[in-house]
Amino acid sequence: MFWTYVIVGGVVGFLLVLVIGIYNNLVGLRQNVRQGVADIDAQLRQRHDLIPNLVETVKGYAGHESATLEAVIQARNIAAKGSPSSSSEQGLRVALDNLLALGEAYPDLKASANFQELQRELANVEDKLAAARRALNAAVARFNTARENFPAVLIAGALGFQQADFNQLDDSERGTVDQAPAIAF
Repeated sequence: MFWTYVIVGGVVGFLLVLVIGIYNNLVGLRQNVRQGVADIDAQLRQRHDLIPNLVETVKGYAGHESATLEAVIQARNIAAKGSPSSSSEQGLRVALDNLLALGEAYPDLKASANFQELQRELANVEDKLAAARRALNAAVARFNTARENFPAVLIAGALGFQQADFNQLDDSERGTVDQAPAIAF
């Protein structure tokens, strides 16, 4: 009788330690996913903060391009209110591309050190944003794999761990990014 209690107690203790280990591992991986989302938000915020400076610089050289400037400001305001994965970010990207294209039309603007620095900063933010998206997807893959491995798959749902979503292109971006660019010399 005594050995029965010892064996049952040992099995219960082992299962308890196993569940605690799985839970703690999934909590850490879920935090990595949340950190990845926060990193993307921070990069988007930095991009949004750069835009007014870029617009003010362009105004000094190409003030009569008010439609382009207003489109950028409007797209920024819409994107700032929307979610990071929404089509509003794609609209902002297009408006920024149009704004940066003004540098080609206005040689004085293109030569402006301030404009060049803002372009470099914006390119740097875009690179960091792409890296943050890749890091998020890696964290999501690790979390989802750990969640679906045996024996975690038996208890993850009961412990409240739902599958995480990858950072993907939204529908408005799919039509533009999946096509080969037209290159003319």
